[in-house]
Amino acid sequence: MSKILFSLGFLASSLALAADLTVDVRAAGLKPLDQVVIYAIPQDGLPLPPPGRAIMDQRDRTFTPHILPIQTGTAVSFPNNDNIRHQVYSFSPPRRFQIPLYEGTPSQPIVFDKPGVLALGCNIHDRMSAYLVVVDTPYFGLAQDGQVQFRALPAGTYEVHVWHPGLRRTMAPQLVTLNPSDRHELLVPAGPR
Repeated sequence: MSKILFSLGFLASSLALAADLTVDVRAAGLKPLDQVVIYAIPQDGLPLPPPGRAIMDQRDRTFTPHILPIQTGTAVSFPNNDNIRHQVYSFSPPRRFQIPLYEGTPSQPIVFDKPGVLALGCNIHDRMSAYLVVVDTPYFGLAQDGQVQFRALPAGTYEVHVWHPGLRRTMAPQLVTLNPSDRHELLVPAGPR
């Protein structure tokens, strides 16, 4: 079983009641793990900003991006920028949907109002796949070079989650209290599917 090093670092921010959070995700051998969704859910009842909009594009018979994290309530557009038609669908419980065979951009985006992971596909092109990761927080990111940085988070306690399609099981969330001088390192067991 491989392990992932889940390192949390905190730095003082220019805002008096805020902190910066850096999350490092590394596989066995300390190799940075990319395409990992990292999100921090506030536990202190902080008011959250409203969700925005997002785009899951289709180019060269590929969903772009392959993994799209979004906040619960986000409206997602599914433009088809290929010169062929696609039929996008998800049978995942958080939001089952199907966009019938189409070109261009459907007139209405789809709103994802429940948290969870949705596997996407195209009924016409079997090799097309992607993931929408819907989370109950605006504090999320997709790791590049094994790292996500959150700037000026409100001070408080957060439940930090890590998701990757290759993990055998869901990693337990980590409770973290944001104080500018703290530094935490956690070793979380994980492995490929």
